[in-house]
Amino acid sequence: MTSPTPPAEPAYADRTFRSGAGLLTGVLLILLVGWIGGDAVLQGKGNVPWTALAALLTVIPLIVAFTLRPAVFANDERIRIRNPFRTIVLPWTDVSGLRASYSSELFTESGAKYQLWAVPVSLRERKRAARKATREAHDDPYGRTSVHADVNDTQARAAFADRAVADLREIAERAERHAEKGTTTASLRWAYEVIAPAAVGAVLLVVLLAVG
Repeated sequence: MTSPTPPAEPAYADRTFRSGAGLLTGVLLILLVGWIGGDAVLQGKGNVPWTALAALLTVIPLIVAFTLRPAVFANDERIRIRNPFRTIVLPWTDVSGLRASYSSELFTESGAKYQLWAVPVSLRERKRAARKATREAHDDPYGRTSVHADVNDTQARAAFADRAVADLREIAERAERHAEKGTTTASLRWAYEVIAPAAVGAVLLVVLLAVG
């Protein structure tokens, strides 16, 4: 009797990049909006409950879109960028560069540019990391530990966006070294699961306010 064949492991494991601050902000905003809107639905008179429901249907999908939804998934074959209203999938062979300046951006060989909403750039965090690096250099002015310094330690002290972009560049370089023709093709999909309820809620809200 032969033993059952174990399920095959995925050929490419994803690394996920998301903003912890964005997730926390999204959860808090949903709780706050749900509390205010729910109170209006339960306690409101006349058209107020319906207006509150329409407002919730409009606002909550937008909060989800801009805080909980953004994510970047990368493996040795492709990068998948999940932005508020679109999901972009690109093989690394189509990517020409990544940078984090005032926002995190990806550039393609065809000249297109996509913003990485899941990797926000915080100038305050970047300045804080730079001040810390300056203090450490001042504490060790002769660079006595530089020979044995771990590059990973230096990267860990950088701002979140700079660390994420550095990691993505590393994945892209590794993919280039082991370049094989993969099955991934470039694609773009609109997030209708977010757009549709927000649009319906906005139309209902306008109608209710107009007749109210």
